[in-house]
Amino acid sequence: MLDFAIFAVTFLLALVGAVLYLYPASRQAAGIPGVPPTEEKDGNLPDIVNSGSLHEFLVHLHERYGPVVSFWFGRRLVVSLGTVDVLKQHINPNKTSDPFETMLKSLLRYQSTGGNVSENHMRKKLYENGVTASLQSNFALLLKVWAEIGKGFLDGSLDKSANRKKQYEDALMQLESILKKIIKERRGMNFNQHIFIDSLVQGNLNDQQILEDSMIFSLASCIITAKLCTWAICFLTTSEEVQKKLYEEIDQVFGKGPITPEKIEQLRYCRQVLCETVRAARLTPVSARLQDVEGKVDKFIIPRETLVLYALGVVLQDPRTWPSPHKFDPERFDDESVVKTFSLLGFSGTQECPELRCAYMVTTVLLSVLVRRLHLLSVEGQVIETKYELVTSSKEEAWITVSKRC
Repeated sequence: MLDFAIFAVTFLLALVGAVLYLYPASRQAAGIPGVPPTEEKDGNLPDIVNSGSLHEFLVHLHERYGPVVSFWFGRRLVVSLGTVDVLKQHINPNKTSDPFETMLKSLLRYQSTGGNVSENHMRKKLYENGVTASLQSNFALLLKVWAEIGKGFLDGSLDKSANRKKQYEDALMQLESILKKIIKERRGMNFNQHIFIDSLVQGNLNDQQILEDSMIFSLASCIITAKLCTWAICFLTTSEEVQKKLYEEIDQVFGKGPITPEKIEQLRYCRQVLCETVRAARLTPVSARLQDVEGKVDKFIIPRETLVLYALGVVLQDPRTWPSPHKFDPERFDDESVVKTFSLLGFSGTQECPELRCAYMVTTVLLSVLVRRLHLLSVEGQVIETKYELVTSSKEEAWITVSKRC
């Protein structure tokens, strides 16, 4: 059996493993094309490790077997969907739940389970309203955002170093302690400045649920925001025409005046730049759904309690959906059908997750401040290699040069 360190190849593998630990195994491949287990106990984990990441493993798997493929994570069957067409078939009719929250909860050692459909819908609306109100109330604070907010909290050393594990647990307890104090202070009080926790408190959730939701939202939104900011700047340094057009829009909308939420809504091209950044960087290369009941995609039956992966990194580079997929081209989002497809994948519109909404706003503020004042330029000879984890990042630090705009 492979050492547990195999789970640290990517953060995403740890999350997927957590979900599979919580739910019963599905042993039937149901005729779905794919690869058999390499090892009895570890399934195809050795193949994933040898590929470099789960995303790269899925790229090869879909190239070989088509849009619907299967493999084994340990002794559990996993089905991956790799085109827009099969995702459409799965998203609409099949009853599924999103295990992302469950995965994070298991890593944070939270014991509560998800609620029923109406409760989950209510909490989703609380999230959405909380983000909107929090962004409006704290907009001035966003103007001070200049750097990445942090890095992931799993790096593979937790199980090998008692000191590293203690540091992690101490940091987790400290953050929980701060959040508990804030929850207590905000309950039953009225403040001029609205924060995300206020919406959860007003939603009549219990303290433990508010704590868990706040932790999960904080972790997810921080890393997504940080990586979106990083990739947006990187792409602008290599796309002079895009940067010029973005500057012209920012200059036209803001002039010499302040950046305001109302004017940000007018930055149509800036939003296209961010959408294309998400697509070109494959910002979230994989998402997942748990099949609550037996479902069907194309001619294939998906057994109940199967983990279904949405191979978004594969889908976002599919030339049948995105002409010239490796070109950074924000103007592709002038096409309404492209916008609808992007919304279907959960990156915009009604399907957009609250964490991504926060990331869009923060990155818009950052770009509006930087591009108004500076030319963003690449470093000659720099090659940025990509690392596919829960959120895609660069393997090494990415450097840029700047010059002052006249």
